[in-house]
Amino acid sequence: MRFFHLFTVAWLLGTTLCSRAAVALEPAAADTAGYEAQRQKVNELLQQRSARFGQFDESLKKRTGIFGLKTKKDMQASIDILKRIVLTDNDIFRETKMLLDYKDFEKSQIAEQANEFDGRINGYIKTISKLQREQERLSAEVDRLEKSNLRNQGLLVLFALVAVGLGVFLFIRRQKLTKA
Repeated sequence: MRFFHLFTVAWLLGTTLCSRAAVALEPAAADTAGYEAQRQKVNELLQQRSARFGQFDESLKKRTGIFGLKTKKDMQASIDILKRIVLTDNDIFRETKMLLDYKDFEKSQIAEQANEFDGRINGYIKTISKLQREQERLSAEVDRLEKSNLRNQGLLVLFALVAVGLGVFLFIRRQKLTKA
């Protein structure tokens, strides 16, 4: 009776853990092929466990002894099936841990990529800021040069007008001197 009680406790614990693992391992849309393959392994092990438990349940009902009693062979068969269930549970736990480790690895890779992208984005922002400052400096330089150029053109026009005016003055004066 004690064996059956221990088995019931082990079965309830295993069933609870497996059902929680199955719920936690439902596939997401963005799962990778490796993660999906590992998840498939866990699901297959869960199916094997379920089938073995059905076999165990049948072996408990089997009574081949005299007066419908269980024989030592019947009990040994039940114990062997129970051992296989425990081994399957161990495989499930191991594969589930691998699955969770794989998911953690993916999360860490995504975090590393996010940090790398953040670094790149910060670099781009610094470069853009630097280029904007340089553009502002060059725009101010262009404005200064345009104003200087405009002033120089104004002075050139003024000198040209003074030269033309002086030339006209001298020409008129020469004309007056040659007439007189």
